[in-house]
Amino acid sequence: MVYSSPIPQLGLGTFGRTGDAGIAAILKALEIGYRHIDTAQSYDTEGPVGEAVRRSGLPRAEVFVTTKVADTNLDKSRFMPSVEKSLETLGFDQVDLLLIHWPSEKDAVPFEDYMLALKEAQERGFTRFIGVSNFPIAHLERTRALLGEGAIATNQVEIHPYLQAPKLRDYARDHGLVLTAYQPLVKGAVVSDPVLAEIAERHGVTPAAVALAFLMAEGHAVIPASSSEANLRANMRAKDVRLSEEEMNAIRALDRGDRRINPEKSPRWDD
Repeated sequence: MVYSSPIPQLGLGTFGRTGDAGIAAILKALEIGYRHIDTAQSYDTEGPVGEAVRRSGLPRAEVFVTTKVADTNLDKSRFMPSVEKSLETLGFDQVDLLLIHWPSEKDAVPFEDYMLALKEAQERGFTRFIGVSNFPIAHLERTRALLGEGAIATNQVEIHPYLQAPKLRDYARDHGLVLTAYQPLVKGAVVSDPVLAEIAERHGVTPAAVALAFLMAEGHAVIPASSSEANLRANMRAKDVRLSEEEMNAIRALDRGDRRINPEKSPRWDD
């Protein structure tokens, strides 16, 4: 599928990239060529992301930065102060993309309250684009009814070769909504997959690069996380991999609905 989004398709996840080691890993990614960095209030990586961007010497406008409002900050009294705190921690006047990290469990915070607050954050200039994370179709439908078609730039969800979320994927395609795949490498589990390994050998890349290339060919953005320079470079090569339809179908056949991130607060998933 042709990718059409302001979000750079290949980005860097920063969960676990804290402190000086985190700054070094993010800085190395920027040196290699990553231009999309994903953080969140709950990761404790907003500070390292901001510092790495400053140390990189790159113009702020060249690095697309995403952060997320934690589900503990969704109520009216906490939402906007938490966004202002995120900007302060990052050292930015504005982020490129602001997401709701998780919908409020059992609507403990009214859906309209935090979604309208998200829109207000955009109107105030705190973020260029808005989006959501971990939203099933029902929540996306509520979002569309409240904010209108095309209001959100992405839905960031767990997607990888073993969890391809066909119902959510097809819904997103029908509505021109990009899905951003977190944990796209299943914490490295893809490296030992024989199907991916065989395709990788054919293309002269790693199985991880093949997994990322597959997800991007499906029209998704991807945010793999790594602190290893070798892995950062290997993952970047996914941008140049062109898979045949036969190879795509072989990877599609790996889908087994294997969800790894499923805390108690999760909504009712579609796939």
